[in-house]
Amino acid sequence: MKLDILAFGSHPDDVELSCGATIAKEISLGKKIGIIDLTRGELGTRGSAEIRDEEAAAAANILGVSIRENLHFRDGFFINDEQHQLEVIKIIRKYRPDMVLCNAIDDRHIDHGKGSRLVSDACFLSGLRKIETELEGVNQEAWRPKVVYHYIQWKNIEPDFVVDVTGFMDKKVESLMAYRSQFYDPKSNEPVTPIATKNFKDSILYRAQDLGRLINSEYAEGYTAERYVAVNSISDLV
Repeated sequence: MKLDILAFGSHPDDVELSCGATIAKEISLGKKIGIIDLTRGELGTRGSAEIRDEEAAAAANILGVSIRENLHFRDGFFINDEQHQLEVIKIIRKYRPDMVLCNAIDDRHIDHGKGSRLVSDACFLSGLRKIETELEGVNQEAWRPKVVYHYIQWKNIEPDFVVDVTGFMDKKVESLMAYRSQFYDPKSNEPVTPIATKNFKDSILYRAQDLGRLINSEYAEGYTAERYVAVNSISDLV
């Protein structure tokens, strides 16, 4: 299956938190989108890997993505080396996305920056024909996505561009609430983490509102780019 967009996250819920509304909007426009989680989030303070598996499947169903897979890298300890790059390359060649979305280039959680660099490097290497890979006994053809964009996570990184996601925040929040073990729940007896506070839950909306305010819209999600962002016509800018 060829996908238009493939979104990678170091942990289940990274994608929904950072670009869930963008994904919901693009799916509504007919795009085929998939999500790849690098780890199962097994080191997370709350819940368990098994619970996160169930939550990720539920969130994917809410967003309506075409596929969701988990590469089962070690949470907290995966590295950007040949072994891990080859596994990501296999996925890129399997789904042949035109666009890849991945973790923030720099963030509070060490896995986010690592995941960002790993996926970005694999996107380049995937286009080299002399790197040979096979999947299910079939040799894969080289494939390089046209663009790689990095979504914004914990840190308020200045975006290179923003996407107007007005009308799609409800779907984003619904997909996030599928991760019941991870976010604010006053009835939970689990330890409190930085993302399991009411302040963080509220920030999901007010951060998107602030980016929306800056473009005279209601909500927006921000991204950084690895090269200049180009448009076919100056009238494409809104």
